[in-house]
Amino acid sequence: MSFLIVGLGNIGREYADTRHNIGFLVLDALVKASNASFTTLRYGSLAEVRMNGKQIYLLKPSTYMNLSGKAVNYWLREEHIPLERLLVVVDDIALPLGTLRMRKQGSDGGHNGLRSIYETLQSSEYTRLRVGIGDNFGRGHQVDYVLGAWDEDELKELPFVVDKSMDAIRAFVHLGAERAMNICNTTTKSAQAEEKGVHTTEEGHHAGEKQ
Repeated sequence: MSFLIVGLGNIGREYADTRHNIGFLVLDALVKASNASFTTLRYGSLAEVRMNGKQIYLLKPSTYMNLSGKAVNYWLREEHIPLERLLVVVDDIALPLGTLRMRKQGSDGGHNGLRSIYETLQSSEYTRLRVGIGDNFGRGHQVDYVLGAWDEDELKELPFVVDKSMDAIRAFVHLGAERAMNICNTTTKSAQAEEKGVHTTEEGHHAGEKQ
């Protein structure tokens, strides 16, 4: 059984440490934790990780945010992965920093990456993990904020945010979308205890030869 996990972001050094690239950041951490590595392939950087016998493809599109759907569609077709085993990790200004919300479907919420995915797939029937980056910006400064670098206080919180996001991805793979939603959308002690139970040994490797 194969899954495609997509972290949305923009390529290029100027975007590397921006709030809009939280999807890239989460996938980078998961690949590192799995002793895997990315390989530059068509429409993005791809890594392969195995979790309890399941094949997980981790994709960072190289199409820039506005054309993310092109990369997602290509790799879904290339690896014959159905929409129900697609998870997209995306930043969300409507949520406070560190708050996670997993949904099995929904609108793009004004996010250009999600809009591109909808326009390409002609469907919103896939799971997305929204990672809160806050909305600490004045009127008319949204673009500057999301494309801006993390401030000092945010940087202190990022490791915790990334760890929670990785746990949510693992829950999606091991438990399915419904149970994963119950875990990452809840902050009760019982949910946290169940979340800890999804940690498993992961084995990573290169996604293939460069092309």
